[in-house]
Amino acid sequence: MTQITRSPLKYIQGSGELYRLGAYCRQIGATSACAVVDPYILSHYGDGIARSFHEADLPLVQLEFKGECSLKQVEEIAAGLDPDATVIIVGIGGGKTLDTAKAVSHIANLPVIIVPTAASTDAPCSAISVLHTEEGELDQYLQLRRSPDIVVADVEIIAKAPPRLLAAGMGDALSTYYEARACRKSGAITNAGGTGSIAAFALARACLDTLLAEGAEAMKDVRQGVVSPAVAHIVETNIYLSGTGFESGGLAAAHGIHNGLSVLEECRHMLHGEKVAFATLVQLMLEQAPEDEISGVITFCRSVGLPVTLWEVGIAEPQEDRLRLAAVASCSADSPIFNMPFPVSPEQVLEAIIAADRRGRESNKDC
Repeated sequence: MTQITRSPLKYIQGSGELYRLGAYCRQIGATSACAVVDPYILSHYGDGIARSFHEADLPLVQLEFKGECSLKQVEEIAAGLDPDATVIIVGIGGGKTLDTAKAVSHIANLPVIIVPTAASTDAPCSAISVLHTEEGELDQYLQLRRSPDIVVADVEIIAKAPPRLLAAGMGDALSTYYEARACRKSGAITNAGGTGSIAAFALARACLDTLLAEGAEAMKDVRQGVVSPAVAHIVETNIYLSGTGFESGGLAAAHGIHNGLSVLEECRHMLHGEKVAFATLVQLMLEQAPEDEISGVITFCRSVGLPVTLWEVGIAEPQEDRLRLAAVASCSADSPIFNMPFPVSPEQVLEAIIAADRRGRESNKDC
């Protein structure tokens, strides 16, 4: 079976990188740039961004991201681009802003630089844009022709985001190794279009090792406003190691169960990575993983403030019929749960959810 590893052409991380964007765009041959920018970032950093493009002698248009990451908005932005210029698309902000920029680059067939301003998920490196309707409902997962040309992570900007976002990114990254391991055992086809490679699995392993070694320290530091080496390492872990690791290593039960939990209204206020963290524990229960792995995941989640019980993901009074809805949704058509190396049924998922909740509640008693 063909192995495929997909990743950005270049990943750049450091302090002050937001003010070097003009130079990076110039390096890849652009003669002008169109930036889709989060409103908060535009109001606080827009002048500095514009200055970097002026210094690079590169014309820049900054568009404030408004509304939804919808196909309509994407097509309107693409239609407004200068057809006679070598335009580069730049996305600066959170998930929907970045997905909009990636989708515009895909439709217009132009290069794109992605600049996440929080390390809350591993999506910035991926070749997927999640599109919504104008009303905010999920529309489609747009598969892109390529990964971003450059991903730029400015650690100083990211460290100023709410600490909960960094923790959520760790929750998303926590699943990367366990899902890649499952896909490796089953020979599943990954998002990159082939089976997982040695490189992808090594990144997934490094992702878990870094989380366990430095995650708690990084959370302590960002809460104190310190941009430490641990914070920088976790930013790289959340964005690059997990982003490349999941796309080329594969998704499995954890993200399938996340999708199932997301159908429950009571869970919808939770961040993606928070639900993935609990779903990772559910995957380990489903696998009947060794006790040291289970206890290690619980200890890690407790150390950074991630949920390990149903109550902590918003389900205050678990009812079996509600949990069964989530279990059935976890096993819907095309769910990554079927990348597990053994058959999985909704009843097994339900039992694993209940077992994970029980195990998480038992850990509360030990604290």
